[in-house]
Amino acid sequence: MSDGNYTPRDRRTFIMAFLAGVALVVGYAIYTLWPSTPPELDPVVVGDAPKIEITVEGEANGVIEITLRPDLAPMHVERIITLANEGTYDNVVFHRVIDGFMAQTGDVEFGKADGNGGRAGQGGSSYPDLKAEFTDEPYLAGTVGMARSQNPNSANSQFFIMFAPGDFLNGKYTVVGNVTGGFDVVQAIKLGKGPNGSVLGKPDVMTSMRVVE
Repeated sequence: MSDGNYTPRDRRTFIMAFLAGVALVVGYAIYTLWPSTPPELDPVVVGDAPKIEITVEGEANGVIEITLRPDLAPMHVERIITLANEGTYDNVVFHRVIDGFMAQTGDVEFGKADGNGGRAGQGGSSYPDLKAEFTDEPYLAGTVGMARSQNPNSANSQFFIMFAPGDFLNGKYTVVGNVTGGFDVVQAIKLGKGPNGSVLGKPDVMTSMRVVE
């Protein structure tokens, strides 16, 4: 985040972000960092939809509520619900966190807190990759998207939560939900280092994910 004293030119920067695996580079995008006042959640009306509750421990401590969007991405929502009900997401770390952009997690293969964190971000579940369900739903603060490789049809288990709007992702990554509670917990997640946002040392952990329907 900028400190509010930067010029408009200072606020514009290039971000190269890997959203899944070593092969994916989202690309260089001119991105406007938000001032020191944290962005508020944009209201999203989702109706009667399933929710998940993620308990986070580390620098961030608390519960994040995400309302899923089967109206936008039924296959991806089904995948998240399946993995959550199996307990597969439990004890998975936030392995990539870029200040002012997003926090990524969900590598159920290599991203376990008690595993080898050096490969976190390169794995997925035992289920097949999913066909893209792109829509015109915008990426806002609190939007949850599915991470993928350069292949549009490669999302599996990893997902990311936006700290702020990112319109350069619109129509390119499947929107799977919106944060509807605990955004302060999201904002407190331990940040990564460098343009790739890799979290060094001990990352924050999703100790549990539960479906609330």
